[in-house]
Amino acid sequence: MSDEIKPNVAEAPTHDAQLAAENIASGEEKAPKVDFDADYEAAQQLSVSEIDRTAEGAKAAQEATAPKFEMPQAEETTFKAEATGNPDDYLEMANDISGSPNEAVSNVSDDLLQKAFEMGQPGK
Repeated sequence: MSDEIKPNVAEAPTHDAQLAAENIASGEEKAPKVDFDADYEAAQQLSVSEIDRTAEGAKAAQEATAPKFEMPQAEETTFKAEATGNPDDYLEMANDISGSPNEAVSNVSDDLLQKAFEMGQPGK
């Protein structure tokens, strides 16, 4: 399937392309003919090298993609937390997480809670 190229001078991305489009439009140059099917077939042939079609190519690909370092097998580890039963340990952990024991967690007051409860009641 051979197609003729019809260049548009306004769409030419470069100065050279614009000059070529003008020459084709004026008839000074012939428009190139493009055979898309033949170009596609040629591209298919060039996309795979000759060595890749042989067993030697498969061996070379295997060697090129082989890992360079030996990976050790993963070992399963187990962790057991010993229960102390001492509440002071938990209190210390809670203080570490919350920051300062004097620091307020939020600014929620009793009035604010009462207002929230009232707003949550169904309409009368």
